[in-house]
Amino acid sequence: MKQAIGQQTSTSAPRNPRPYDSILEVIGWTPLIRLSRVANAIRTPVYGKAEFLNPGGSLKDRIGPAIVEAAERAGHLRPGGTIVEGTSGNTGVGLCLAAVSKGYRCIFTIPDKMSQEKVRLLKAFGAEVIVTPTAVPPDHPDSYVETAKRIARETPNAILADQFYNQANPEAHYRTTGPEIWEQTEGRITHYVSAAGTGGNITGVGRFLKERNPAVRVIGSDPVGSILRGYATTGLKGEGAPYKVEGIGQDKIPGTLDMSIVDEWRSVDDRSAFSMARRLTREEGLFVGGSAGLIAHVALQIAREIDDPDACVVFILCDTGERYLSKLYSDEWMRENRMIEPARVTVADMIHAKSDTAPEELVAVAPGTTVRQALSFITQHNISQLPVIADGDCIGHISEATLMSQVLDSPTLLDGSVGALMDTPLPVVDSHVDLAGVTNLLTRQNPAVLVRRDGVLAGIITRYDVLQYLTNAV
Repeated sequence: MKQAIGQQTSTSAPRNPRPYDSILEVIGWTPLIRLSRVANAIRTPVYGKAEFLNPGGSLKDRIGPAIVEAAERAGHLRPGGTIVEGTSGNTGVGLCLAAVSKGYRCIFTIPDKMSQEKVRLLKAFGAEVIVTPTAVPPDHPDSYVETAKRIARETPNAILADQFYNQANPEAHYRTTGPEIWEQTEGRITHYVSAAGTGGNITGVGRFLKERNPAVRVIGSDPVGSILRGYATTGLKGEGAPYKVEGIGQDKIPGTLDMSIVDEWRSVDDRSAFSMARRLTREEGLFVGGSAGLIAHVALQIAREIDDPDACVVFILCDTGERYLSKLYSDEWMRENRMIEPARVTVADMIHAKSDTAPEELVAVAPGTTVRQALSFITQHNISQLPVIADGDCIGHISEATLMSQVLDSPTLLDGSVGALMDTPLPVVDSHVDLAGVTNLLTRQNPAVLVRRDGVLAGIITRYDVLQYLTNAV
């Protein structure tokens, strides 16, 4: 049997065996992690490169120091200088790591669609953050890119990081990310799946891998609404449309993106991207953002289509999910933006929810059961409503409060049958009926409904059960 990629035959080497002089030395050599549960029944192995484990939480940690060091070598950035950039957040953090270590000031512009977590994170590093409108053309003076350019021009001893056109961006991935993936897969990678915000990652990594093996296919993942896939297909710069995924996709063609490197582009909608990101977190323990979910969605598509256990699909896990707690990891935000359906609760769900405190099976009596026995059942099972069943159908019900009131008025009723004292039959619903359907049936005359499963009366839902469920669900 072929040894798994990266599998050690002896005790693994210790991680971080020596101390470091700077946080910048910790960037890179992020692990490859094979998907298991979300890739269930897919024969092709799929590995995610966990860039969210970089010290700043994203793959952009690689390009921040590279851009700063290139500017220093060129003499454009001098001691006490200022780094200015328009960023979706993550590049700003990468630049901050370098700026903090080297003593520079940072000013960032960021579109207003980005999460508040990203804004607060940049401020935590001491950066000045200017929020700009998203709904303007890319060349508009108020766009985050054009605003950054203006600030850089007007600020003494400042540079524009210019991640969309700075060739230090793809070069950083060519020198680090690409070689890491090649070594970690022992040269067995067959497909690389990424996305393009600036295009630096997919260009740099793709270029390196294709130099090592021209047969490696590079697949671009693009949000629906971005123009990149359409431009790659037609050569025309179409009109973009709004989308919610952050950090990838474009309404312009970045200078750091080499389209010739990418063999194929696929588009993914926001809902699919966010759904996969949540699945990666809950099923694989990979706490990532929406861009990683979008890329993983494409990687799994590719792996299913290849259906080859000897192939090797690698995709990029761009950044940490901690930056999206108020967005894709918020059920309220997801519902407001129609990314998940409102929860539909069925009576079967409600019966399951109360199974710890209620009898597993329906407690009922026949019409000939004595009142004394009925009261004993009510006390024993701590129930308030007792259906009266004959030949599998509900022919009436006994209410604890009504029955006890009648017995207190006339104790001789204890030895009579419940058939003589029962109230009207309870409504019956099938187990798939939702909460709204049950609520409409619960009235003063109908304090409960019976639940039928597979043609058999199998449970009961009372007004108290509904209130208890709603209270616990809030």
